[in-house]
Amino acid sequence: MLHSRYNGSRRVTAPTAPTRRELSKYSLADSIPQAQRQAETTSLASRVHPLADQSANRYLKAYEQDVKGRFDRIVPALKRLSAMQHNVSFIDEARRLARGELGFDLPGHILARAWVRPLDMRGLFAWCVFQTHQLVSDHFFKNDPLKGAASSSASQEFGEFLLNCGFHLLDITPCADGRLAHAIAYALRIPFSSVRRRSHAGALFDVEKTVNRWVKTEHRRYRESLPSPSDVMSYYLKTVIYHFSSCDPHRQGCAAHNSDDALAASAGYRRLLNFREVIQSSFCCGASVKLLLIGIDTDTDAIRIHIPSADGHIDLNSWLSAGDLYNETFTLSHKEAIDCIQNRVNTAAAGMLDHGMVTFIQHLLVNNISQIDYVRAQYCGSYPDGGHAERFIGVGIGFKEIHLRNLTYFAHLNTVEEGSSDLDVGVKIFHRLNISRDLPIPIVIRFDYSGKVPGARERAIADCRRVDQSISNRYATLRAEGLLYTLLTIRDRDRDSPSEIVGSTLDPLVQEAH
Repeated sequence: MLHSRYNGSRRVTAPTAPTRRELSKYSLADSIPQAQRQAETTSLASRVHPLADQSANRYLKAYEQDVKGRFDRIVPALKRLSAMQHNVSFIDEARRLARGELGFDLPGHILARAWVRPLDMRGLFAWCVFQTHQLVSDHFFKNDPLKGAASSSASQEFGEFLLNCGFHLLDITPCADGRLAHAIAYALRIPFSSVRRRSHAGALFDVEKTVNRWVKTEHRRYRESLPSPSDVMSYYLKTVIYHFSSCDPHRQGCAAHNSDDALAASAGYRRLLNFREVIQSSFCCGASVKLLLIGIDTDTDAIRIHIPSADGHIDLNSWLSAGDLYNETFTLSHKEAIDCIQNRVNTAAAGMLDHGMVTFIQHLLVNNISQIDYVRAQYCGSYPDGGHAERFIGVGIGFKEIHLRNLTYFAHLNTVEEGSSDLDVGVKIFHRLNISRDLPIPIVIRFDYSGKVPGARERAIADCRRVDQSISNRYATLRAEGLLYTLLTIRDRDRDSPSEIVGSTLDPLVQEAH
């Protein structure tokens, strides 16, 4: 149903799986026997929505557990390692432990110093995070675990669907917050290769660079008829995803907007309008651009879509909530649920939208039903880590392989100076996550390049080194205290190959210099 920030009411017409808040009342209800409480909780959590893709949910669950499990094994393994550092056969034992539990070797130049100085646990922690990231990255590009590569059937089918909706490219800017890193592959269930994704703090994308990408897209349409011929009427769909928290709205919303979801939505909308205005004033073809604003609840992954009018106006105080639709259609059949969602979108659009936009919005809402069910089944309605729990910061251009919630904080940038606000937010987050526990901040620098362009690889390496030096200068105290480490990587975007490591502050020569 259409929800208004001020005068709308949320109507629940079907039983739902419990949220964490709802489950808490079972533990407090002493009058209900424990066995009965457990049975009721299990029964509610095990209910399945008729539109939920359970096969995909099982597959995505396995992938999430595998990847995050690799990172979560690091600290326990290092604690065991710390306890054995004075053993006579320490180096051999340490390497066996790392290979067996983490899947990689440990740096000999750090282990070899353990007999004369305290073992560098901070350096080993950063090393393990970097090596784990590299293993995950290698697996992603070699095996396509999310089945979203450009050559996959899912990607090709979605590309056709997008064109049928009247859009030749989907460009999405989520907030850089790690709780939105899975927005494409999980929350929206879109093949990752079918989307141009650039994350920015507060979803405040760079208008000029986005216009440049639009120019390249339209140029390709005119020169190569890709992804659609220029004489076929279609649109460049620019989308912003802001976020909010239903469980802790005043503290766990978007940090870039002081946890004010209204401000997050309005700021994202202003960027969208600025983007369209530049194109209209510079190229006189604003009709080739469509705008869409989406909010996501980082506790439940439920989205809300602000339905645009025919002229592109978006009402910030009105939206369609996938969470409401989930509840409303929970007891319906598959066909009845689809019909209900279609009717809700058609009613909200009030005949003002073209059929393609209506179809696309319906598709996103239906897809999100599966993700809501996923969170309810796995986490009883909302994630236990309502706040930040990222494992490392990703800086630069790339990271096509990151599609898991709270795995990475993104800071997409060409220079630290222009992306300082994004990076500072990430460092602030990791002060709480890592430095408060006396652990360092691991930063992976990535610059993708086109292997078809002469000298592009060398320029990507130079970009990595330039940004690495800027980070060291900006956070010199953290770097000197062993509380910030960097890994430099590059990747050829024209190939489905893993990233390549080209440097690290953990390299022996670099460590000796410091």
